[in-house]
Order: sequence, then C-alpha cells, then structure tokens
Amino acid sequence: MNDLARFPLEGGGSVVVEIDPVPGTSRVSRRDDLVDDAKGSFEAALANVKDAAVAALDTFRSMTRGPDEVELKFGVKLTAQAGAVIAKTGLEGNFEVKLKWARNTEDA
Repeated sequence: MNDLARFPLEGGGSVVVEIDPVPGTSRVSRRDDLVDDAKGSFEAALANVKDAAVAALDTFRSMTRGPDEVELKFGVKLTAQAGAVIAKTGLEGNFEVKLKWARNTEDA
C-alpha cells in the first residue's frame, strides 16, 4: 500500500499525493494520521525539477544551430522528505529529449 503526503500550496490550501512507502518502515498509526505532512510547499517541491528543465532547455537552445523545437519529457516523483525528484525507470534515470529542426524554405 502506498502512503499519502500533504503538500501545502503557497496560495493556500493543500494537495495530497500518493507516494511510495519508505523502505524498511511500516505504518502503524491511527486512521486520522494516514497522511504525512511534506517538508515544503508543492511549488517548492517542483522548483528543483523546474530548474533542471530550464537548464536543459537553455543548453539545447544555445547550440550553434539551435533546434526550432525542444521537447523534454521526464517523470516526476514526489516524496514527503525530498519534494520532487526526476523519477527513474528500471536502473536508469528517465529523461527523454526530442529536438526538431524545420527545413528552411529559403535554402531549398
């Protein structure tokens, strides 16, 4: 069974997300204590992932002949302790990059 974590929203309110249980622990608690409070806000949790996405986009856009389109795709995993992290698949990190160049009609 997965655990639940409550992330406060900076504008007020909160969002509850399903998280993987911490290995080696088991939940033994009252029914009203089934949701862990996250260490930071939802927005703060996503800030590191956002910074990574911006850095990747900047890297690809700064190429000598930069692409017309850049698509980044990655999974985001939320934890009550660490916030948001880029999720892995199997033993590898999960980060897919798609670059597109449109043919310049003036060169044809």
